[in-house]
Amino acid sequence: MDKPIYIHRFRYHFSPAKLSFWAFLSLSLFYFFFFHHSTSSPSDSSLRVLWGGAGWEYRVLRSSRPRSRAGGHIVLVTGAAGFVGTHVSAALRRRGDGVVGLDNFNDYYDASLKRGRASLLVRAGVFVVEGDINDSLLLEKLFNLVKFSHVMHLAAQAGVRYAMKNPMSYVNSNIAGFVNLLEACKTANPQPAIIWASSSSVYGLNKKIPFSEKDRTDQPSSLYAATKKAGEEIAHTYNHIYGLSITGLRFFTVYGPWGRPDMVYFFFTKNILKRKPVMIFEGPSHATVARDFTYIDDIVKGCLAALDTAKKSTGSGGKKKGAAQLRVFNLGNKSPESVGKLVSILEKLLKVKAKKIVLPMPANGDVLFTHANVSLAQRELGYKPTTNLQTGLKKFVRWYLDYYSDSGKKSAV
Repeated sequence: MDKPIYIHRFRYHFSPAKLSFWAFLSLSLFYFFFFHHSTSSPSDSSLRVLWGGAGWEYRVLRSSRPRSRAGGHIVLVTGAAGFVGTHVSAALRRRGDGVVGLDNFNDYYDASLKRGRASLLVRAGVFVVEGDINDSLLLEKLFNLVKFSHVMHLAAQAGVRYAMKNPMSYVNSNIAGFVNLLEACKTANPQPAIIWASSSSVYGLNKKIPFSEKDRTDQPSSLYAATKKAGEEIAHTYNHIYGLSITGLRFFTVYGPWGRPDMVYFFFTKNILKRKPVMIFEGPSHATVARDFTYIDDIVKGCLAALDTAKKSTGSGGKKKGAAQLRVFNLGNKSPESVGKLVSILEKLLKVKAKKIVLPMPANGDVLFTHANVSLAQRELGYKPTTNLQTGLKKFVRWYLDYYSDSGKKSAV
């Protein structure tokens, strides 16, 4: 019989120095955030009130109702107007679950794309609340209004490189926001089961290939990775103290229609069509940069499987009543492809020759190679990715050309 994943995660040994470092880092991040937050302006637009009232409550309740009265889940999806969040929300609603979305529509990338996704969800019967996971009053209101069976927590500050420009946005969303959400979940009655987006970035400087959930994750190469690693430790704490059922999903380079403009496949497509250069990075001694590109439909299947196999939380009113489920899974394609091959496929699909510039990889936190071992997810979730890069990019390019055409922006998820 396989041992629980939470035992696997701590099979390697921490030295006292590393434990002290992580404790100091966590305390420092929390202190800095809360000090910074307490001195910020009360008119901070990220927390402005955009919710409340009888009409708003009616829309939340209507959206939360499962279409099938018996056995349907009631799910709060954070980051619902994000790339993965939109696809997961739509898939949950299609199969009959009650879904309430939550998103702050920040401007990390073009907010009109997020608004477009949200419009699709409205047509699918999903109401997306405009608000922030750091807004405790909003979360309290939602949990008082709806008895959520599950929380699919996909809200996060994404991107490795952006952390060098705006580090506090990662602490604010990925650490403080996650804690705020867990605080709301622990006091809810009943407590929901939580499925949340970690990241393959937690493997950091790990050299063992393919990456397994058993591997060490104490060498993050970026602040983004460090905040996701911190999230996994925070999840362990809330599971241990409060009996929250928590499942972490380590996504590997997700791509597809309605994707994020900051991702390489997206801005390479844009630059190739505009006849602008595309910069392809390489490692030392001309080493190839490769990613385990995973198509969005495969990721959605993994998310739904994680939700369907999540056991109930065991606490009530903030008090633990028994041991609760704690899991972490890799969700990847188990087939890394070079960035050079990605460009070649895009050239053929777009029928445009790329202006390639090959440069040494900068020291910005990116890693040379990712490769997922998904055997645990296959065994416990029935997860089987089926979309190769050629097929997935063909679907993405079809969406991209339609969305950015004069008559576009009507694509469905």
